[in-house]
Amino acid sequence: MATKKVTVTIPADLLDEIRADAAERGLSAYVAEALRFKRDRDRLAELVDWLQEEHGPVTEDEHAAALDELEELDAEHERRRTAGKHNAGEAA
Repeated sequence: MATKKVTVTIPADLLDEIRADAAERGLSAYVAEALRFKRDRDRLAELVDWLQEEHGPVTEDEHAAALDELEELDAEHERRRTAGKHNAGEAA
């Protein structure tokens, strides 16, 4: 993958936190990942706007159902993380 060096200005306190979080993978990889995430969210927001123009706004019931489903997914992910930690401990 081609890369290009750029200069950006970041608040010092934020940079300190990012460097601490990004220690293993490096600052450039961390920033690239964050930028991809932001780009993807912007594209998703554009899609939501387009879908709402085409099909109307999301109803309260649809919104509530989506939040319920997200909570179920979060709970399942937590169960799997917890199970993985227990399984890793048993192997040690």
